[in-house]
Amino acid sequence: MLHADNVIRAMTDDGAFRVIVADTTATVRAALDVQRAETNELQRTFADLLTGAILVRESMAPNYRLQAILQRENPRARMVADTHPDGSARGLIQLPANIKELSLAGHGLLQIARTLHNGSLHQGVVSVPLGSQAMSSAFMAYMQESEQTLTMIAIGAHFSNGQVAAAGGYMVQLLPDVAEGPLAIMTERLKDFEDIVPLLARGAGSPKELLKEMLYGMPSTKVGEREVRFACQCSAERLAASLASLPKADIESLMEGGKPLEIECDYCKKSYEFSQQQLESLLASN
Repeated sequence: MLHADNVIRAMTDDGAFRVIVADTTATVRAALDVQRAETNELQRTFADLLTGAILVRESMAPNYRLQAILQRENPRARMVADTHPDGSARGLIQLPANIKELSLAGHGLLQIARTLHNGSLHQGVVSVPLGSQAMSSAFMAYMQESEQTLTMIAIGAHFSNGQVAAAGGYMVQLLPDVAEGPLAIMTERLKDFEDIVPLLARGAGSPKELLKEMLYGMPSTKVGEREVRFACQCSAERLAASLASLPKADIESLMEGGKPLEIECDYCKKSYEFSQQQLESLLASN
Protein backbone atom coordinates (compact mmCIF):
# COMPACT_ATOMS: atom_id res chain seq x y z
CA MET A 1 0.00 0.00 0.00
CA LEU A 2 1.38 3.38 -1.01
CA HIS A 3 2.05 5.90 1.73
CA ALA A 4 -0.34 8.88 1.58
CA ASP A 5 0.91 12.23 2.87
CA ASN A 6 -1.42 14.74 4.45
CA VAL A 7 -1.67 18.04 6.30
CA ILE A 8 -4.12 18.69 9.14
CA ARG A 9 -5.08 22.14 10.42
CA ALA A 10 -6.65 22.57 13.85
CA MET A 11 -7.51 25.40 16.25
CA THR A 12 -7.99 25.37 19.99
CA ASP A 13 -11.54 26.19 20.99
CA ASP A 14 -10.40 29.08 23.20
CA GLY A 15 -8.92 30.83 20.18
CA ALA A 16 -5.39 30.69 21.58
CA PHE A 17 -3.53 28.54 19.04
CA ARG A 18 -3.63 27.35 15.47
CA VAL A 19 -1.74 24.13 14.79
CA ILE A 20 -0.75 22.71 11.40
CA VAL A 21 0.88 19.29 11.18
CA ALA A 22 2.24 17.65 8.03
CA ASP A 23 3.40 14.22 6.93
CA THR A 24 5.54 14.73 3.82
CA THR A 25 7.32 11.38 3.66
CA ALA A 26 6.30 10.20 0.18
CA THR A 27 6.42 13.72 -1.26
CA VAL A 28 9.99 14.30 -0.09
CA ARG A 29 11.07 10.82 -1.13
CA ALA A 30 9.73 11.26 -4.66
CA ALA A 31 11.25 14.73 -5.04
CA LEU A 32 14.66 13.48 -3.89
CA ASP A 33 14.49 10.55 -6.31
CA VAL A 34 14.68 12.92 -9.28
CA GLN A 35 17.12 15.49 -7.89
CA ARG A 36 20.91 15.39 -7.60
CA ALA A 37 21.58 15.25 -3.87
CA GLU A 38 24.80 13.37 -3.33
CA THR A 39 25.38 14.10 0.36
CA ASN A 40 23.30 13.39 3.45
CA GLU A 41 23.35 17.05 4.47
CA LEU A 42 22.08 18.15 1.07
CA GLN A 43 19.26 15.62 1.25
CA ARG A 44 18.22 16.77 4.73
CA THR A 45 18.27 20.44 3.78
CA PHE A 46 16.19 19.76 0.68
CA ALA A 47 13.71 17.66 2.67
CA ASP A 48 13.32 20.40 5.29
CA LEU A 49 12.88 23.11 2.65
CA LEU A 50 10.06 21.19 0.96
CA THR A 51 8.28 20.39 4.25
CA GLY A 52 8.64 23.95 5.50
CA ALA A 53 7.22 25.37 2.28
CA ILE A 54 4.18 23.08 2.55
CA LEU A 55 3.54 24.18 6.13
CA VAL A 56 3.88 27.89 5.40
CA ARG A 57 1.61 27.66 2.35
CA GLU A 58 -1.05 25.89 4.41
CA SER A 59 -0.78 28.68 6.97
CA MET A 60 -0.57 31.79 4.81
CA ALA A 61 -1.80 30.82 1.34
CA PRO A 62 -3.76 27.53 1.40
CA ASN A 63 -5.57 28.44 -1.82
CA TYR A 64 -2.56 29.86 -3.66
CA ARG A 65 0.91 28.92 -4.85
CA LEU A 66 3.99 29.37 -2.66
CA GLN A 67 7.67 28.96 -3.45
CA ALA A 68 10.56 28.75 -1.01
CA ILE A 69 14.02 29.45 -2.45
CA LEU A 70 17.22 28.69 -0.55
CA GLN A 71 20.51 29.99 -1.87
CA ARG A 72 24.02 31.16 -1.14
CA GLU A 73 25.64 34.34 -2.38
CA ASN A 74 26.20 32.46 -5.66
CA PRO A 75 22.79 32.55 -7.44
CA ARG A 76 23.77 29.42 -9.39
CA ALA A 77 23.69 27.38 -6.17
CA ARG A 78 20.14 27.12 -4.88
CA MET A 79 17.19 24.93 -3.96
CA VAL A 80 13.55 25.56 -4.77
CA ALA A 81 10.38 24.15 -3.19
CA ASP A 82 7.28 24.80 -5.28
CA THR A 83 3.90 24.10 -3.63
CA HIS A 84 0.38 24.41 -5.03
CA PRO A 85 -3.17 24.67 -3.63
CA ASP A 86 -4.17 21.24 -4.97
CA GLY A 87 -1.67 19.71 -2.53
CA SER A 88 0.98 19.02 -5.15
CA ALA A 89 4.60 19.91 -4.46
CA ARG A 90 7.89 19.59 -6.28
CA GLY A 91 11.48 20.60 -5.67
CA LEU A 92 14.63 21.58 -7.51
CA ILE A 93 18.32 21.43 -6.62
CA GLN A 94 20.60 23.54 -8.81
CA LEU A 95 24.34 23.29 -8.18
CA PRO A 96 27.29 24.05 -10.46
CA ALA A 97 29.03 20.88 -11.64
CA ASN A 98 32.02 21.42 -9.33
CA ILE A 99 29.89 21.87 -6.16
CA LYS A 100 28.50 18.90 -4.24
CA GLU A 101 27.10 20.75 -1.22
CA LEU A 102 24.99 23.83 -0.55
CA SER A 103 26.85 25.18 2.46
CA LEU A 104 24.74 27.77 4.25
CA ALA A 105 27.26 28.77 6.91
CA GLY A 106 27.06 32.53 7.16
CA HIS A 107 25.69 32.96 3.65
CA GLY A 108 22.34 31.19 3.42
CA LEU A 109 19.23 33.13 2.45
CA LEU A 110 15.65 31.89 2.47
CA GLN A 111 13.21 33.67 0.18
CA ILE A 112 9.47 33.02 0.33
CA ALA A 113 7.28 34.10 -2.59
CA ARG A 114 3.54 33.56 -2.35
CA THR A 115 0.63 34.60 -4.53
CA LEU A 116 -1.96 36.86 -2.91
CA HIS A 117 -5.71 36.74 -3.51
CA ASN A 118 -5.48 39.71 -5.90
CA GLY A 119 -2.85 37.99 -8.04
CA SER A 120 0.08 40.05 -6.80
CA LEU A 121 3.23 38.52 -5.32
CA HIS A 122 4.34 38.86 -1.70
CA GLN A 123 8.03 38.17 -1.00
CA GLY A 124 10.16 38.02 2.10
CA VAL A 125 13.84 37.18 2.64
CA VAL A 126 15.57 36.08 5.86
CA SER A 127 19.03 34.80 6.71
CA VAL A 128 19.47 31.13 7.55
CA PRO A 129 21.05 30.79 11.02
CA LEU A 130 23.65 28.22 11.97
CA GLY A 131 22.81 25.06 13.88
CA SER A 132 21.12 21.70 13.48
CA GLN A 133 17.67 23.33 13.39
CA ALA A 134 18.69 25.91 10.80
CA MET A 135 15.76 25.47 8.42
CA SER A 136 13.16 25.40 11.20
CA SER A 137 14.66 28.61 12.60
CA ALA A 138 14.71 30.25 9.15
CA PHE A 139 11.03 29.53 8.53
CA MET A 140 10.16 30.83 12.01
CA ALA A 141 12.12 34.01 11.30
CA TYR A 142 10.20 34.48 8.06
CA MET A 143 6.85 34.10 9.79
CA GLN A 144 7.78 36.65 12.43
CA GLU A 145 9.62 39.19 10.28
CA SER A 146 7.59 39.06 7.07
CA GLU A 147 4.16 37.89 8.26
CA GLN A 148 4.29 39.38 11.80
CA THR A 149 3.07 36.08 13.24
CA LEU A 150 4.73 34.51 16.29
CA THR A 151 5.16 30.88 15.28
CA MET A 152 6.89 27.75 16.51
CA ILE A 153 8.04 25.47 13.68
CA ALA A 154 9.82 22.13 13.73
CA ILE A 155 10.61 20.24 10.52
CA GLY A 156 12.80 17.24 9.86
CA ALA A 157 13.41 13.96 8.10
CA HIS A 158 14.56 10.57 9.32
CA PHE A 159 16.77 8.59 6.93
CA SER A 160 17.36 4.85 7.03
CA ASN A 161 19.84 3.08 4.74
CA GLY A 162 20.22 6.26 2.72
CA GLN A 163 16.49 6.60 2.06
CA VAL A 164 13.78 8.85 3.51
CA ALA A 165 11.96 6.75 6.10
CA ALA A 166 9.81 9.58 7.46
CA ALA A 167 9.53 13.34 6.93
CA GLY A 168 7.23 15.96 8.33
CA GLY A 169 6.79 18.81 10.73
CA TYR A 170 4.43 21.10 12.57
CA MET A 171 3.62 24.75 13.08
CA VAL A 172 2.02 26.31 16.16
CA GLN A 173 0.81 29.90 15.82
CA LEU A 174 -0.13 32.19 18.68
CA LEU A 175 -3.48 33.86 18.04
CA PRO A 176 -4.57 37.25 19.43
CA ASP A 177 -6.84 35.69 22.08
CA VAL A 178 -4.08 33.67 23.75
CA ALA A 179 -4.08 34.03 27.55
CA GLU A 180 -1.10 33.76 29.88
CA GLY A 181 -2.13 30.36 31.27
CA PRO A 182 -2.51 28.46 27.97
CA LEU A 183 0.63 30.16 26.63
CA ALA A 184 2.69 28.92 29.57
CA ILE A 185 1.32 25.38 29.15
CA MET A 186 2.01 25.30 25.41
CA THR A 187 5.49 26.79 25.82
CA GLU A 188 6.43 24.09 28.29
CA ARG A 189 4.84 21.32 26.22
CA LEU A 190 6.61 22.26 23.00
CA LYS A 191 9.98 21.71 24.67
CA ASP A 192 9.34 18.01 24.08
CA PHE A 193 8.77 18.64 20.35
CA GLU A 194 11.61 21.03 19.48
CA ASP A 195 13.41 18.31 17.51
CA ILE A 196 10.90 16.27 15.54
CA VAL A 197 13.40 13.81 14.04
CA PRO A 198 13.45 11.45 17.08
CA LEU A 199 9.65 11.31 16.91
CA LEU A 200 9.77 10.49 13.21
CA ALA A 201 12.41 7.83 13.85
CA ARG A 202 10.19 5.94 16.28
CA GLY A 203 7.06 6.28 14.19
CA ALA A 204 5.39 8.89 16.39
CA GLY A 205 5.30 11.75 13.92
CA SER A 206 1.96 11.25 12.15
CA PRO A 207 -0.25 14.36 12.02
CA LYS A 208 -3.02 12.78 14.12
CA GLU A 209 -0.60 11.59 16.78
CA LEU A 210 1.27 14.89 16.97
CA LEU A 211 -1.97 16.86 17.26
CA LYS A 212 -3.17 14.57 20.01
CA GLU A 213 0.03 14.99 22.01
CA MET A 214 0.53 18.73 21.47
CA LEU A 215 -3.09 19.62 22.21
CA TYR A 216 -3.59 17.16 25.06
CA GLY A 217 -6.08 18.63 27.51
CA MET A 218 -6.85 21.54 25.18
CA PRO A 219 -10.27 21.31 23.50
CA SER A 220 -9.75 21.84 19.78
CA THR A 221 -11.44 21.53 16.41
CA LYS A 222 -10.02 20.24 13.15
CA VAL A 223 -10.59 22.98 10.58
CA GLY A 224 -9.07 21.38 7.50
CA GLU A 225 -7.21 18.44 6.01
CA ARG A 226 -5.50 18.10 2.67
CA GLU A 227 -3.63 15.36 0.84
CA VAL A 228 -0.05 16.22 -0.08
CA ARG A 229 1.79 14.58 -2.95
CA PHE A 230 4.68 14.98 -5.33
CA ALA A 231 3.54 16.15 -8.75
CA CYS A 232 4.98 18.38 -11.44
CA GLN A 233 3.20 21.18 -13.24
CA CYS A 234 5.09 20.71 -16.51
CA SER A 235 3.34 19.82 -19.77
CA ALA A 236 3.98 19.92 -23.49
CA GLU A 237 1.48 22.78 -23.79
CA ARG A 238 3.25 24.91 -21.19
CA LEU A 239 6.64 24.30 -22.76
CA ALA A 240 5.26 25.16 -26.19
CA ALA A 241 3.86 28.42 -24.81
CA SER A 242 7.26 29.26 -23.32
CA LEU A 243 9.01 28.51 -26.59
CA ALA A 244 6.51 30.63 -28.49
CA SER A 245 7.40 33.61 -26.31
CA LEU A 246 11.05 33.48 -27.41
CA PRO A 247 12.37 35.90 -30.06
CA LYS A 248 12.27 34.54 -33.60
CA ALA A 249 16.07 34.41 -33.74
CA ASP A 250 16.16 32.12 -30.71
CA ILE A 251 13.57 29.75 -32.18
CA GLU A 252 15.49 29.66 -35.46
CA SER A 253 18.68 28.74 -33.60
CA LEU A 254 16.85 25.84 -31.96
CA MET A 255 15.91 24.57 -35.42
CA GLU A 256 19.49 24.47 -36.68
CA GLY A 257 20.57 20.98 -37.67
CA GLY A 258 17.08 19.88 -38.60
CA LYS A 259 16.73 17.60 -35.57
CA PRO A 260 13.87 17.47 -33.07
CA LEU A 261 14.31 19.61 -29.98
CA GLU A 262 14.47 17.66 -26.72
CA ILE A 263 13.73 19.43 -23.42
CA GLU A 264 13.94 17.84 -19.98
CA CYS A 265 11.97 19.25 -17.05
CA ASP A 266 14.36 20.19 -14.25
CA TYR A 267 11.78 19.33 -11.56
CA CYS A 268 10.66 15.84 -12.61
CA LYS A 269 13.15 14.89 -15.37
CA LYS A 270 10.38 14.15 -17.85
CA SER A 271 11.50 14.61 -21.46
CA TYR A 272 9.55 16.41 -24.17
CA GLU A 273 10.28 16.40 -27.89
CA PHE A 274 9.32 19.07 -30.40
CA SER A 275 9.59 18.23 -34.09
CA GLN A 276 10.84 20.62 -36.74
CA GLN A 277 7.25 21.01 -37.91
CA GLN A 278 6.13 22.04 -34.42
CA LEU A 279 8.98 24.54 -34.15
CA GLU A 280 8.10 25.95 -37.57
CA SER A 281 4.53 26.38 -36.34
CA LEU A 282 5.77 28.28 -33.28
CA LEU A 283 7.94 30.44 -35.49
CA ALA A 284 5.02 31.25 -37.76
CA SER A 285 2.83 32.29 -34.82
CA ASN A 286 5.57 34.37 -33.20
